[in-house]
Amino acid sequence: MSLLATIVPWPRAWPADSPSAVRICRKSEGYGMKLRVWLLTVAIGLSSMAWAGMDGREGNYEAGLHQMSLSAWRALADDGDAAAQNCLGAMYQRGQGVSRDYHEAVVWYRKSAAQGYAMAQFNLGSLYYLGRGVQKDYAQAAAWYGKAAAQGHAIAQAALGEMFEYGLDVPKDDIQAVAWYRKAAEQGNAYAQTRLGALYEVGQGVRQDYPLAIDWYSKAAEQGYAVAQTKLGLMYGFGRGVPENHMHAVAWYRKAAEQGNAEGQIYLGTMFDNGQGVPQDHSHALAWYRKAAEQGSAKGQEYVGVMYQYGRGVSQDYTQALAWYAQAAKQGHASAQFRFGWMYANGLGVSLDNVQAAAWYRKAAEQGDIEAQTTLGWMYERGRGLPKDYVESLAWYRKAAQQGSAVAKTNLGLMYANGRGVPQDPMQAIALYRQAATQGDEVAQAKLGNMYLNGVGVAQDDVQAAEWSRASALQGNTEGQAQLCVLYYTGRGVPQDYGQALSWCGKAAEQGDVVARNTLGTMYLNGRGVTKNYAQALTFFRQAAAQGEAVPKYNLAIMYEQGLGVPQDYPQARKLFRESAEQGYVEAQYRLAGMYDYGMGGEKDFSQALVWYRKAADQSHANAQTSLGWMYEHGIGVAKDYEQAVVWYRRSAEQGNANAQDNLGNLYHQGHGVPQDDAQAVKWSSLAAEKGLANAQFNLGLMYQKGNGVRQDHEQAAVWFRKAADQGLAKAQNTVGTLYRTGVGVLKDQSQALDWYRKAAGQGLSRAQFNLGLMYEAGSGVPQDYAQAMAWYRKAANQEHPAAQCNIGNLFEHGYGVPQDYAQAMIWYQKSAKQGNATAEASIGKLYQAGNGVQQDYSQAAAWYRKAVAQGNALAQNQLGYLYEHGLGVEKDVQQALDLYQKSAARGEVDAQKNLDRISRKSAAVPHD
Repeated sequence: MSLLATIVPWPRAWPADSPSAVRICRKSEGYGMKLRVWLLTVAIGLSSMAWAGMDGREGNYEAGLHQMSLSAWRALADDGDAAAQNCLGAMYQRGQGVSRDYHEAVVWYRKSAAQGYAMAQFNLGSLYYLGRGVQKDYAQAAAWYGKAAAQGHAIAQAALGEMFEYGLDVPKDDIQAVAWYRKAAEQGNAYAQTRLGALYEVGQGVRQDYPLAIDWYSKAAEQGYAVAQTKLGLMYGFGRGVPENHMHAVAWYRKAAEQGNAEGQIYLGTMFDNGQGVPQDHSHALAWYRKAAEQGSAKGQEYVGVMYQYGRGVSQDYTQALAWYAQAAKQGHASAQFRFGWMYANGLGVSLDNVQAAAWYRKAAEQGDIEAQTTLGWMYERGRGLPKDYVESLAWYRKAAQQGSAVAKTNLGLMYANGRGVPQDPMQAIALYRQAATQGDEVAQAKLGNMYLNGVGVAQDDVQAAEWSRASALQGNTEGQAQLCVLYYTGRGVPQDYGQALSWCGKAAEQGDVVARNTLGTMYLNGRGVTKNYAQALTFFRQAAAQGEAVPKYNLAIMYEQGLGVPQDYPQARKLFRESAEQGYVEAQYRLAGMYDYGMGGEKDFSQALVWYRKAADQSHANAQTSLGWMYEHGIGVAKDYEQAVVWYRRSAEQGNANAQDNLGNLYHQGHGVPQDDAQAVKWSSLAAEKGLANAQFNLGLMYQKGNGVRQDHEQAAVWFRKAADQGLAKAQNTVGTLYRTGVGVLKDQSQALDWYRKAAGQGLSRAQFNLGLMYEAGSGVPQDYAQAMAWYRKAANQEHPAAQCNIGNLFEHGYGVPQDYAQAMIWYQKSAKQGNATAEASIGKLYQAGNGVQQDYSQAAAWYRKAVAQGNALAQNQLGYLYEHGLGVEKDVQQALDLYQKSAARGEVDAQKNLDRISRKSAAVPHD
């Protein structure tokens, strides 16, 4: 807001609506002692009529006095006395002793003015200015003010200065305004002194000079002129021409406020509101704002509304806030109109109504309110309360941007970045972001950092990305904080620092930033800068996924897929992968295809797998291209097509994908889709093997073993098998074991063979540990040894392998290699069941049904059978059918029992078939009518 806009307008009716008329009459002392005494009596009468409080009796007396005064004045006026004519005009103008009559006032002012009487000339100019008794005519007003001013009439000089300052039917001329204000100011006119000070303050018509502004403000303020006192307070408050001194500012604001000056009251209230120069006291602030508001000050009304809206100095009350904003808004106060609209937009104190909000924003925007213009642009952009209209949105953003609004520049930049209403133009977006960022807009700084981070519209520059992200982050912007976190996490543009990453992501995550939450989840998942904690990772991924973003949904799906922090849950993983994939996230598309491909989380669906592999492959996802090639190679979900397989393997292989290189090598070896060429096969398998791909190393070992594409070399074959085995590839370990058992390429060594077979199970893979346990339990290839079986099962179980946990339970239940212990059996079955193992759930049900290790409880048995049945477990279906047949723990329901027996029997459960036969025979034995 300009400084001039803070000035309270000077009185428009100069003499007759103020004590000036009394002073005018007292200037008629040149007519002799008798006349002077009489005029003095009349002047006293006028003064009493104007200012004294009267009861009825005094009123009658004064009326009589003025009736006499009117006759006396008229006699003098009729004799051509200019002073009397002016006084008579003043009496008609103010209705003192006569009925108010502006036309008569004009008549007498004109007579006096025609004689060159300066006060009358000024008064006549004022009536032209106000349009009272004559048609409003600024040109005539200026002309009469000029006549009076030329005679040195200070008030007229001030009035003429104002007309030149604002160009009221005279050419706007700041230099002329300064000249006339100065003439009046040098005569001590407080208004002129104030206006002259204001012009010096802003450098309008004169060179900007704060000390001179202060000097003129001081002259007027010391005369008690409230407007000047307020202006002087502002100079001290903002340190213009004097050292900033809030206490001095408060003192001057108080002087003005105590005279009833609304601006002074508002500024004094602001000082109490902010605790500047006085102890912070919101109730005092409100009291001063209210004083201004009750005078009709729109700004005061707005500020009272603010206090009610935010509960400062008064209980929060949106209804009161709305009422005060309404008063100010209806006066056309733009800022209040904006706030009034905001209340409607947010449903505060009134039902949410975007149409009303937009209407009030428009009123404020059309007055040039920057916030309103920006917000109206946003309403058009989003279609809130108005039809979505990017062209209108752009227009309003531009209006605000041209006034310097950083927010509008940022929003305009977003329009260019996203191609909304304009052709997409990253460079123009960058230019706008840079302007706003330089002004300190935190959003623009974050966006600019992001553009540098990704090299969009500008050369990629991690250092610049870090600088702008930091500037934004330090202002509390969540996007900037999250970007800075990622930069520290990855070491881009800044030294890698997990501690800093954790700190910045923490700040952003607390404010709900999805990128920060996702990154924190990743840090906890991988133990980067924090202790690895799947539960915490899961929490952050869930929070981020709930915000609808694709990447955290993908990460959450991984947690469910791998059973990290949650029981492994392929259906949930598949669901989340699909949500992410449908949003276009390429990694999710690839993983979803895999779920369909391998039947994880639902039935296998090769056609769906093919669809999603292709979507990812079309985005150049190398693994997806490899998988797509695999499906074409093997005719999975699509007609077998080796040539297409070669196409997709090659695209991936040329990106350096080792699996694709290995598979392409196999096709060359087999001559599928390409002419058979073992040399090419060796070339591609070697590239993959040298990258450390265990399977390629294994295949290269086979090439050397068989002499395909290379000279047969069993020792070289053993080298490559060993490389793969050393990486833990189970089939390579098994092959190495076989080499030691047969002595091909290595010296025969049965103990080494046994070691490698064990490594196939003992390489840390729970499946191999479980299988080795099975071998010991069954006595396959080794003497039957329940203790060894238990040992291997425990290794697998310690890795949360549910089947191993279940089998440990089975050993305890039946006392195989351990003392029979139903309690231990229950513990291990429960560990397995927590991960959703159906066999364990069914086994727990059996323990409850039999009362082994627990109190017999058919209801519990039924509950556990149901969990297993939900996963299609045949044993549980049979057992639950038995409970329904006999009404044990459930309401007896033979039909339900039959349904379950049939499902179980269909899965090959012998006991279920027997139960069906038994029921069938029993039914046949019942006689029928």
